[in-house]
This record gives sequence, C-alpha cells and structure tokens, in this order.
Amino acid sequence: MTRVFVGVSLVAATVGLAAEQVVFRAGIDLVTFGVTVTDRQGNLVTDLTQDDFEVIEDGRRQTLRYFSPGGGEEALGRLHPGLMLDTSASMERDLNMARSAAIKFLNLLPQAEDITLVDFDTEVRVTRYPQRDFPRVVERIRNRKPEGWTALYDALGVYLDGASSQSGRPVLVMYTDGADSRSNLSYAEALELLRASQTTVYAVGLVENTGRFRMESRLRLQQMAETTGGQAFFPSALKDLDATYGKVLDEIRAQYQLGYASANPATDGQWRKVEVKVKRPGMKVRTRKGYFAPYKPSR
Repeated sequence: MTRVFVGVSLVAATVGLAAEQVVFRAGIDLVTFGVTVTDRQGNLVTDLTQDDFEVIEDGRRQTLRYFSPGGGEEALGRLHPGLMLDTSASMERDLNMARSAAIKFLNLLPQAEDITLVDFDTEVRVTRYPQRDFPRVVERIRNRKPEGWTALYDALGVYLDGASSQSGRPVLVMYTDGADSRSNLSYAEALELLRASQTTVYAVGLVENTGRFRMESRLRLQQMAETTGGQAFFPSALKDLDATYGKVLDEIRAQYQLGYASANPATDGQWRKVEVKVKRPGMKVRTRKGYFAPYKPSR
C-alpha cells in the first residue's frame, strides 16, 4: 500500500512539479490512446477490429502497432482505477449515499490490479491499494466525515502526478457535488495537466447549486472529462448513483486501446494533434485530442 497525505500548503508545490513534467518521457516507444466508439443512437460499439481504425498525427497517417478490443472483461485486469471522492462540508447531506454507491462500484472491479483512492476537502489524501487490500479502501471510504472546503483541482493534480508513473490503463472516476472553492491550482492549469495525461476521466456530478454557478460547474466537469476522451454524468437524484456508476463501468469495458510509434522522431516536447477515425459509417469517436511529444534537452 502506498499512502500520500497532501495538505493544502503542499499542493501548489506538488502540482507545480507535475506541470513541469507534462511531456512524455523520452524512453516511451508507443503513443497509446483509449478510444470509445458509439453509434448514432449513442450505444457503445464493441465489435470493431484494428482494421476499422485510422490514426492521423499532425496530418500524417500512423501505423498501429498495438490494439486491444473493447467489450471484454479481460480488459479490466489491465486497469489501474482511481476514485476521487469529494468529502467536503457541502457533501454532508449526500455523503452516505455517495459512499455506498462508490463501494458498490469498487466491488465490480475485482480484476483491477490496484485502486487509488483520493478523498478531498480542504486537504487532499491519496492512498494506492493493491487488489488484495480492497476491503481497506471500503473502510477508508466509510470512515470519512464531511468537512472543510472543496479543493477539486488540487486533488486532480495530485492524482495525475502519481498516475504518470503507472503502466496499464489509468482511469479516474471522480465524484463531486459542485465547484472548486479552495484549490491553489487553477481550472486552466488542471485542464493542461489533463491534456498531458494518459488518464481517462469520468466525472459524476450531483450539481445542485442554482443559476450561473450550476451551469459553470456542469460545463467544467464536462470539459475536464471530454479533454481525456471520457464523459461526465449528472444523475438527477442520489438514488440514481448506482445506475450512473453502472454506465461508467460499461464505458470502461467498451474502451479500445490503440498504440503506435510516431513517425515524427523529434524530441521537442511540442503538442501533437491526433485524430482517430473509424471507417464504419455513422460512428462517433471519443478520445484525447493529442499528446505532448517526448522532450530531450539539447546539449
């Protein structure tokens, strides 16, 4: 078990370090993308083959070297899930049901290699558990009490900093009830870290505040998820949380994994735009929009 406790005074330093490391390491051979495909009705499509996909980087077609199909339970065995749980004071009324739904979700992931739990309020607490210690994750979730402010962006930055050292499929499910109220990290900086990450984010938001703040909270959660090729869900009531987490699990199962060795050998750390296309008509693709090239300082 790996445990990290991050106080609000330390978050800025941690996130600052992450921001300086947003490019991929020079030793990485394959550029990998998690890809979700839906049809015109929004149904998940899981029967595509490698030949159905086309990957274009900065206008240049790439050759796929790795392909993992969607729809199989075996894909969950390569999963490194993260669960980010808002335990701030504004969650007092809803936290019991939110905890129950999160625990049920974890029980559906017995094949995952490990689980990273991020629970946050004014402070950010991060613990990574191997699969054999999942009962301890449940205990940790049950024992958290609602208190403090909402350091959502700091929690996201700390998680992404740790996830950058993991192999396999990093997937983050984050639950929060509204807008950030205490982070050192700005929203724009959080988005930049998400652009640099290989993590797919699924946001579950029970956004109850009204007016402009409600709309802003929803839009920001949507943008954070969509930046990574994930999706945001907004259950209309707490009783719908179980069904929402079921949809998230369906998305995780259906995700394809594509990998290629870039035809561009430059190690300049620049942003590279990537487009993933499906040859079958009527398909809609969700994935990251690109990545930062490897960086090697010139001598």
